[in-house]
Amino acid sequence: MLQLPSANSLLGFLPMIAIFAIFYFLLFLPMQRQKKQTAAMLTNLKSGDEVVSSGGIVGTVVAVNATDDTLVIRVKPDNVKLQVTRTAITSLVTKPGKAA
Repeated sequence: MLQLPSANSLLGFLPMIAIFAIFYFLLFLPMQRQKKQTAAMLTNLKSGDEVVSSGGIVGTVVAVNATDDTLVIRVKPDNVKLQVTRTAITSLVTKPGKAA
């Protein structure tokens, strides 16, 4: 019987390794960067920031409670105050005249 060299079996796995590398660089690495940016944004929230919640509510942060990870946001037009968890905030609202 004729035996094939072991280098040939390595070449068989090369496309599979390339696919995993492509998935890592195109999918997983950007997701990790986005998670880091979101975590940094949530930790840097302060009173006066205008935010959007996961439910689509736009409001201004009035108070930040560090002990139980909640925020109090004021929602216009009636200046209603809502208490939400910090993780419910999805993004900051940037004003046109303000640099992001």
